[in-house]
This record gives sequence, structure tokens and C-alpha cells, in this order.
Amino acid sequence: MATKPPEFFRDPGADRTLDRRDIRTLGLSALGGALEFYDFVVFVFFAIPLGHLFFPPATAPWLAQLQVFGIFAAGYLARPLGGIVMAHYGDTLGRKKMFMLSVFLMAVPTLCIGLLPVYAQIGMLAPLLLLLLRVVQGIAVGGEVPGAWVFVAEHVPKRRIGFACASLTSGLTVGILIGSLIAASINRGMTPAQVLDYGWRLPFLIGGVFGLLAVWLRRWLSETPVFEAMQARKELVSGLPLKRVLERHLPGVLLSMLVTWMLTAAIVVVILMTPSLAQSAFHIAPARAFLGNSVASFALALGCLFYGWLADRVGYARALLPGAIGLLLSSYVLYLDLQAGGAHFIALYALAGFAVGVVGVVPAVMVAAFPPAVRFSGLSFSYNIAYALFGGLTPPLIGLLVHHAGVLAPAHYVAFTALIGAAVALWLLARGSAVAVQNSSSCAAQR
Repeated sequence: MATKPPEFFRDPGADRTLDRRDIRTLGLSALGGALEFYDFVVFVFFAIPLGHLFFPPATAPWLAQLQVFGIFAAGYLARPLGGIVMAHYGDTLGRKKMFMLSVFLMAVPTLCIGLLPVYAQIGMLAPLLLLLLRVVQGIAVGGEVPGAWVFVAEHVPKRRIGFACASLTSGLTVGILIGSLIAASINRGMTPAQVLDYGWRLPFLIGGVFGLLAVWLRRWLSETPVFEAMQARKELVSGLPLKRVLERHLPGVLLSMLVTWMLTAAIVVVILMTPSLAQSAFHIAPARAFLGNSVASFALALGCLFYGWLADRVGYARALLPGAIGLLLSSYVLYLDLQAGGAHFIALYALAGFAVGVVGVVPAVMVAAFPPAVRFSGLSFSYNIAYALFGGLTPPLIGLLVHHAGVLAPAHYVAFTALIGAAVALWLLARGSAVAVQNSSSCAAQR
């Protein structure tokens, strides 16, 4: 590798605006990501019926839900394996190949979950099979999310990286919205007995079809110009890309892990867990809980686009700082209202969802933290290890905290991670990194 700072993106037209090809790439990537992310997150929307069906009938409701959250967490714990392996080949063989593989690996186990026999039919083998399929889902999404961010970022002009990454993140959140809408429809159109009988299977069966559709969509995408240029110049890293990341880019790894912690808390607690917590801890009706989640997920998709646009205009750190503060405040307002009876639940959940949109800034910061030759490996390792540690432990941790420390525990946890995000933004500003991140590679990549 040359000692000079690596080129972040292709030189020709670096300051051009988005053209039709860029928009097509962003659109197809976001839509495919939405379909795959739906497959991954729909699990948590049916945590309550899954707890009833896959564990012994005598299990206490809170314990059954905690066990389901534990299986949900297993998907996060498996993400580093998929992320490391797919990132290795993404840096050596190409971004597009792994982009296709990850979505296929997600579709198959999602379909299989919808066909699983339950505890009453096969006993303890039921939760074990559910756990196994969840692990395969985790392996798939471990390569999908960081690979998608790298893929879109390397297709667009560098002054549009923030919006490109945010648009992909927005697409992923649309997958959450699709899951929430389907969950709301099932809970509204079926009795609880029907949901337990067969209704819970429908979103997983639909997800399998969605996954196959995403595979077909990605056939129309092309390899990134950055990877093609490195391949033509024979600049692809030899050996293990991850080894080079750990030897030369540890500051970028640490930075990426810290902002990922905030991202995991915002998505997992505010968006994914709140519908179930609203029902179990605050006695909100299922249909209303999922309606609120649908509105919040839509607001989140808009929030991601807003913060991505803002990041390209003012710099990543200056967009991250107020966004983190907004996340802290909106989480407390939402949970305090729930504690008081939830009179303004829908409106405040929408506000919190928009505030969660600050996560749209996070991938651009991480993409910029690593040079092209090891970008996929660096981002994937940092993001997936952090998500395994923080995202994987969050569902059971929140379940325990709510049971033992009170119903405001989720807001306390989100606020803590928001302070970490604000601290990262202040550190970037103090180091003068906001401009460097926006215009070249990160300080870590230049050392």
C-alpha cells in the first residue's frame, strides 16, 4: 500500500451530483435491504406468541418473553461470523457477490421458521430449531448491513456519501415498517387464538418470498467503481484484510464500535422492543402498539434521510451531536407518557422514531474510517462485534431491567448510549475531524 492517504472514492466527477445510475443503485439497494431486514426483525414483533408456543406452558409470561428475546439476541451474536467471512471475500472477490449471497442466506431460514413445529408437537426440539434458524439469519445480516453501506457509498460522489448511506439505512427501516404493518394487520384481523394457531406463521412465510424477490432485484446491480479500480490497479489487499485492520486502523475500529452502540440502543429498544414492552409493561392494546410502531418506523425512515442530508451539508459530527441529544430527550418523553397511561403514545412514538433517524449518520462515519482496500472488513468487524455485544445483550438486559428496576429502564439505557454518541461527536469536533470525515478519509485511515 502507498504511504499517502488512500483515495476515498473515484476521482472523475467526485463533486458531481447524483445521476440516474446512482439513483437506480440506491433505489434497488434500499428496496432489497428493506426486504431482507424485514426477514430479520419480524421475529421480535411476534415475541409474545412465540413465547407461548415454543416453551413449556407452565413458563411464567415474563420468563417466556425473556427467553424469546434471548433467541432474538442469538441472531446478533452470530453476526460477527457472517460479517467477518463475507467481508473478507467482499474485499478480495468483490462487493456484489457478497451482496447477493447475504440476502439468499436470509430468505431460507425465514421461510423455515414459518414452517416450524411448536413445543406442543416436538417438545424442546422446537426452541432449539428456532435458535438454529435465528443463528443463520444472524450470519446473513452480519454480511448484509455493512456490505450494503460500503456498496452504496462506493457508487456515489463523495459529497453525497452521507445521503447515500442514510438512504440505505432508511430502506432498512422500511423493512421494519413492513414488519410492523403486517404485525398490526394480523393482530387487528385475527383473534388471539387465531394468531397462536396459524397467524404467527404468515409473516415468516411472506418473508421467505420477500427474500427471494430481493435476490432477483440485486441481479441488476453492478460492482462498485472503487473495487473495480482497485482490481484494475492490482491494489487489492493480499492476505487477511482483517489482520491489516487490526494492525493499522484500531482508532477507526473503536470509533465505529462506539457509534454502533448508540445505533443498537436506538433501533433495538425504541423501534423493535417498544411494541412488546408497551403491551407487557404498560398494558397498551396490541393493535395500538403496532400502529404506533408503524408510525414511528415511517418517521424513522424520514429521519434517516433528513440526517443524511444534514450530514452532507454541515459535516457528520455536527449532525450527530444534536441528533444524539434529540434521541435522549424523545426517549424519555415517550416512556414517561407510557408510564402515565399512554395518552399521547402515537404522536410521541412518531417523534421518537424521527429522532432515531440520527442513526442515518452512523454508517457514513464508519465508511469513512477505513481505506478502500479494507473498508468492508474494517466496517463489518467493528459494526458486527459491537452489535453482537450491545445489540445481542440488550433484549434480555432490558427484559431484566424492566422486571427488577422499573418501567423507565429502557429510556435510561437509550439515554446513556445517546450520551456516548454525543461524546463521540464532541471528540470529532475537538479533533477537527468533521471536515476530514466529509472530504477525505478519517484521521485513523491517514495515520
